[in-house]
Amino acid sequence: MALTTRRRALTTLGAALAGTVALPAGQALAGERRHGPRPLWRAHAHNDYEHPRPLLDALDHRFGSLEADIYLVGGQLLVAHDPEDLAPTRTLESLYLDPLAARVRANHGSVYRGHRGPLQLLVDIKTEGASTYLELDRHLRRYKHLFTTYAHGRVFPGAVTAVISGDRAARTPMEAQSVRRAFYDGRLADLGSSAPASFVPLISDNWTLNFTWLGVGAFPDAERRKLRGIVRAAHSRGQKVRFWATPDVAGPARDALWAELLAADIDFLNTDDLAGLEAFLDARRTA
Repeated sequence: MALTTRRRALTTLGAALAGTVALPAGQALAGERRHGPRPLWRAHAHNDYEHPRPLLDALDHRFGSLEADIYLVGGQLLVAHDPEDLAPTRTLESLYLDPLAARVRANHGSVYRGHRGPLQLLVDIKTEGASTYLELDRHLRRYKHLFTTYAHGRVFPGAVTAVISGDRAARTPMEAQSVRRAFYDGRLADLGSSAPASFVPLISDNWTLNFTWLGVGAFPDAERRKLRGIVRAAHSRGQKVRFWATPDVAGPARDALWAELLAADIDFLNTDDLAGLEAFLDARRTA
């Protein structure tokens, strides 16, 4: 696959910063308040790598979950949404793994100083799933004690929990492992299946394929019951729930839909608008 530089100004800036994110621990923490407000564990940064400062912008806004799309190219895991945007400097290590490791070392074992909850790193595989996952697994093994680990039937919490999404072929090699540093992002079809939360801790799906309501007018009662039933079923099995493709244009419709998701006790709100979701959650005093 030919590598090209990113064409958009925003991501060009991100590429320029790629060489600066793998910094010594003190610099990786630049701008973080020693005793800042609590993390927003329900906030999920969709397409995080398209922000001017991948990872760091989401952490500055106190997000509890973020998403990186990866491609396997010549043994390297490159971060981009589309193949034409691939650049050799934008690796998963430089944008995410190295700065996270530095931050956790500086914070004595946690991403957010004084808060022990794990940050969720959702890794969306864009190339063939099995081979890409096996290479990702080799990368994750280089970061001892950073990731939540499944080993011989038990889950050992870490500062970061990696969840694998994207190409479904990743599932087969993951299921075959007795020790792994990542977990699988299920779909609604996995809800109530034999797959345990120790393998599928997250159920994600497309909102528009399951609901008609987009925040305008009243939420249909049948759809509200369906949403709450999904969340209850997942929570009863120790799983969390996220929907993508929810409205993300600032305004009353988005706020109404986010409010219904919170009322249903959804675990993650999906957005590209970091400041908008931060303000929404802060106004409601919820994490």
